[in-house]
Amino acid sequence: MVSSEGIFDAGRRVSTVAERAPRRAGRRAEAVGMAVGVLVDALIGDPRRGHPVAVFGRAASALERRLYGDARHRGVAHTAICVTAAAALGGLAAGATRRSPVARAAVTAAATWAVLGGTTLAREGTAMAELLEAGDLDGARRRLPHLCGRDPSGLDERQIARATVESLAENTSDAVVAPLWWGAVAGVPGLLAYRAVNTLDAMVGHRSPRYVRFGWAAARLDDAANLVPARLTGLLAALAAPLAGGSTGRAAAVMLRDGHRHPSPNAGRCEAAFAGALGVRLGGVNVYGGRVEHRPRMGEGDGPETADVRRAVRLARAVAVAASTAACLARWVGLPRRGRARGDG
Repeated sequence: MVSSEGIFDAGRRVSTVAERAPRRAGRRAEAVGMAVGVLVDALIGDPRRGHPVAVFGRAASALERRLYGDARHRGVAHTAICVTAAAALGGLAAGATRRSPVARAAVTAAATWAVLGGTTLAREGTAMAELLEAGDLDGARRRLPHLCGRDPSGLDERQIARATVESLAENTSDAVVAPLWWGAVAGVPGLLAYRAVNTLDAMVGHRSPRYVRFGWAAARLDDAANLVPARLTGLLAALAAPLAGGSTGRAAAVMLRDGHRHPSPNAGRCEAAFAGALGVRLGGVNVYGGRVEHRPRMGEGDGPETADVRRAVRLARAVAVAASTAACLARWVGLPRRGRARGDG
């Protein structure tokens, strides 16, 4: 004889399975969409005009003009409004497409393409390599601001190569691994919220007199958002080191030994892993608009040469492929839930 309690439990299980089916379908649609977005980015890169991130930047700048003040609480309000708006937009898009896997995949593809920058990053690295190989130092100096904010006017060939390799390492995390990580964790809202955080950090999260207080919240939130992705970038760079002529063991050892020396809690892990993978030494004196910063040395041997720039591009691309594959698979499978361990599904 079946007890009423057993019937209730069976009914609850059927209900739970029925509730999970749409979530699973939506998650898998997002995994497909992320894969399509990665492919679109690989094929066309960023648009020259009308990029969604640029639209967000203009909106954030307009809000800054209304909220700005040399105080942390004003920066907290600015960051909270911008990031919440981006996440809410992603949530609305996900909610509007919950009954249509095809629409969900399309929305996710568009969001993924909008937030990724790996193809454009690799193209900039390749362009720098071509200019340095041609001996066009003036052209390389003019091109460097596309990659980083350093003053290029006094840099020689090897210093430009170092700046390029360091920028490729850090931006592989910021423009590829981190958005994919947050997409795998939280779908479309995660993709858009992360890009909002990272864009705000680039806009106001630096230590200039204007933003040292106002940009504090954006900088700290960006540090938190990149805590896991930066270390994943370092790990993937170490695993991919043989593709750039390096050693996985050496890259991992340098990351563990030197990664914490960087003033950023995240950038050092990426740069140290790239240094170890390429067999070069990174770090030194950097000049940003008249402000001089001394970065610790990471890695061994001499600083990067022109030939190392192409190797760094190859390493960045390998990390991007690995991160894209892992993120899409993770979103397809989904994160484990504690309820499953208790036999709830």
